[in-house]
Amino acid sequence: MADESGTPQDDCLFCKIVAKQIPATILRETDTTLAFRDINPQAPTHVLVIPKVHHPDAASLAAAEPGVAADVLREAGEIAVEEKLDSYRVIFNTGSGAGQTVFHAHAHILGGRGLQWPPG
Repeated sequence: MADESGTPQDDCLFCKIVAKQIPATILRETDTTLAFRDINPQAPTHVLVIPKVHHPDAASLAAAEPGVAADVLREAGEIAVEEKLDSYRVIFNTGSGAGQTVFHAHAHILGGRGLQWPPG
């Protein structure tokens, strides 16, 4: 199915999680966002925060719905507080060359261990 920003996609894993068609360990849910644990964690704490509306990446989300993009970042901060992270990283991968595997905008919150720079 062709991507139409803002419209749920039948073939999108994260759209299916938002619709509760696929289970996830949900930590927080707001009117505009959903936060859940990553099934392939790369750190002791690895949580994803996604917008409930479909946009293929962070740049398209920010261009189309800057308020929702801000909501994603605000929720990332709230997750860090709830998870008691004093240091953490928020990452948006954009494009397959950057490691994006699900083409629905999402932020990774990583913490609970030392994180090196540059990040690989």
